Amino acid sequence: MRTIKRILVATILTTLFGTVAFAQKPTASTGNTTVHGPEKGSLLIIGGGTVTPDIWDRFVELAGGKNAEIVVITNASGEEDDYHSTAIVELQKRLDYPFLVTRMHLKNIVEANDPDKIAPLKTASGIYFTGGRQWRISEVYLNTLAHQAMWDLLSRGGVIAGSSAGASIQGSLLWRGDTSGPDILIGDHTQGLGFMKMTAIDQHILVRNRQHDLDAFIKAAPGFLGIGLDESTAIEVHGDEIMVLGKSYVAIHHKDQEKFRFLRAGQKIDVSALSNLGSSGPK
Repeated sequence: MRTIKRILVATILTTLFGTVAFAQKPTASTGNTTVHGPEKGSLLIIGGGTVTPDIWDRFVELAGGKNAEIVVITNASGEEDDYHSTAIVELQKRLDYPFLVTRMHLKNIVEANDPDKIAPLKTASGIYFTGGRQWRISEVYLNTLAHQAMWDLLSRGGVIAGSSAGASIQGSLLWRGDTSGPDILIGDHTQGLGFMKMTAIDQHILVRNRQHDLDAFIKAAPGFLGIGLDESTAIEVHGDEIMVLGKSYVAIHHKDQEKFRFLRAGQKIDVSALSNLGSSGPK
């Protein structure tokens, strides 16, 4: 079993106390009205695999319905011509005006700080991050004007969604963010976009037998919340309340729980009150 304790101490101390970037708005953990979730707007965090029709439909509904403007950010999928077009197709067929779905694939931080390049984010009501490798998103968008525009979208009541890499990037600590591969749990990219504050998010957990991978991290960093999602499963987040959608389970890891807590479709939980909850569900 791979030990992560040697890298945890340095990484956690740097992430929590040692970087200027973490003290900025995107990942700040103080002065907020919520503990983990966004203060305004909503998140839809999906565990990878096939995204079920009810999850797609809910994303469009949260974005404002059939007239919504949606930006699909495809950086995680790499630099090839195939930009995980499934997301674009699924969203276009759910809108009255398919041209309102815009693909964004900025090349670098300079572009992410260019007001003209990020203009679609200014009017969008929904953002969707495709799957792939989450570090590719952070390298371009983290702590840029584009990142701020995403926060502005939430402030006006919009929704940010993403699957697999697009799920993990929404946490504050970037889980499986190493450029050499996803088996390194905490690697050379450790800061997510922070829409879920003080949170690390994993995906594909049961399909890939990952449901215990966050255990040691939460013990070493008890200020964090760990969220693991199985494939074809999502959480809808409003403030600190999350609700599960889809086919399988979500695992919630918290310092006051001896074991992670499993939630299934239709179940809700207030993550700001987790210290009052025990663990339950299949392990």
